Amino acid sequence: MLPEIVIIGRPNVGKSTLFNRLVGKKIALVDDQPGVTRDRRMGEADLLGLKFQIIDTAGYEDEDAQTLPGRMRVQTEEAIKDARAALFVVDARAGITPLDSEIARWLRSSETPVILVANKAEGRAAESGILESYQLGLGDPIGLSAEHGEGLSDLFQALRPHIEDEDGNAFDPPEELFEDEDGNPIGPLKLAIVGRPNAGKSTLINKILGENRLITGPEAGITRDSISIGWQWEDSNEVLHDVRLIDTAGMRKRAKVQEKLEKMSVADAKRAIDFAEVVVLLLDATKGLELQDLKIADQTLQEGRALMIVVNKWDVAEDASYLFNGIRAALDEGLAQVKGVPLLTVSAVTGKGIDTMMTTAFEVRKTWSKRVPTGILNRWFERAVEDNPPPAPGGKRIKLRYITQAKTRPPGFAIFGTRLDKLPESYRRYLINGLRRDLGFGAVPVRLNLRTAKNPFDDKKA
Repeated sequence: MLPEIVIIGRPNVGKSTLFNRLVGKKIALVDDQPGVTRDRRMGEADLLGLKFQIIDTAGYEDEDAQTLPGRMRVQTEEAIKDARAALFVVDARAGITPLDSEIARWLRSSETPVILVANKAEGRAAESGILESYQLGLGDPIGLSAEHGEGLSDLFQALRPHIEDEDGNAFDPPEELFEDEDGNPIGPLKLAIVGRPNAGKSTLINKILGENRLITGPEAGITRDSISIGWQWEDSNEVLHDVRLIDTAGMRKRAKVQEKLEKMSVADAKRAIDFAEVVVLLLDATKGLELQDLKIADQTLQEGRALMIVVNKWDVAEDASYLFNGIRAALDEGLAQVKGVPLLTVSAVTGKGIDTMMTTAFEVRKTWSKRVPTGILNRWFERAVEDNPPPAPGGKRIKLRYITQAKTRPPGFAIFGTRLDKLPESYRRYLINGLRRDLGFGAVPVRLNLRTAKNPFDDKKA
């Protein structure tokens, strides 16, 4: 595991901007509005060759622990316990505030080494703030600009003793492998939990982890960033499997999304779907299946991700059998392009159904990563064409010569032949349904491309 470095500071001092700078991607939401970040967010940082796990935290606020800001502060306090070092960020242009001083007192009482970072240090306007920061009693401040990338070499020198081992060697992240010798997927299962607000996504992940890792509460829309968390799941045979859980912001109907910040959160959730291998669409058993759920499911399939539907709050569901059968029927009708998407039930409160959900997720990923040998694939293709020959529009035959699997994750196939532009969509669906049914692809998205070989005499016709 990479050593963990945590970013601490009051709201709006540029913590998420620094996080994005260190990971090299704009993955944490950044806005002028304070309090954008709520949960801890992790990313792999590479600072001039120095590799570590960087953790972005919510702005530290002095509020009651039962309030939302208070629950955010508790998450920040938890983050620092296992960190190699903390980057305490202050705003050099605003100067030192009473809350900065309070945070500094708390950090001095902890056992975690603290590196003081004076952000927004570009220009003369920041000089007085940098001098003021000495009063915090945390040593020499490092002046930098997270937005413009200035001062990173000084940050490198300050972090280096906490990242390297006793011999001066940096910790390298393990290489992520994707397939074993038999072609089976290995490496962490990237599992995203998506759904409408208040479906219980963060509560479910907390139950899975066995700790209050994510902020939860009755307020809708608490989660803003897509939060990625490493975890190990132990199956029924006591074998450990690496999982990367991804919590996302609730996705409401587009017409209801008005605020800029919510639009950014929804866009971030959509990017999380693209990053994932398997997507769990979490429904609320007390509300059933709605049109917005079907839109999220359709988007997931359009992105080529493997999809599972999981109904949460099953412990309080009324007329459970009727509800389950109704959701199953609505899914088969609303997702006609993919029949039989896995439908499961869980309770984020009791934990019932979680092991079944994880077992199914690994099975679905294996199907999503499956490759069919060329010989088996073409024997199936010949039978499919013989059982149901393609039509002959205008009296001219459409010739289907052979098929090949072009890719996996999701499975993609290419058919070669002549006059394929005349092949009806209904026949294309016949082939895709046959691939799913006969070759074991089930309900994962399958891509089918039609390719016509170029006629070498075309250029000579004139």
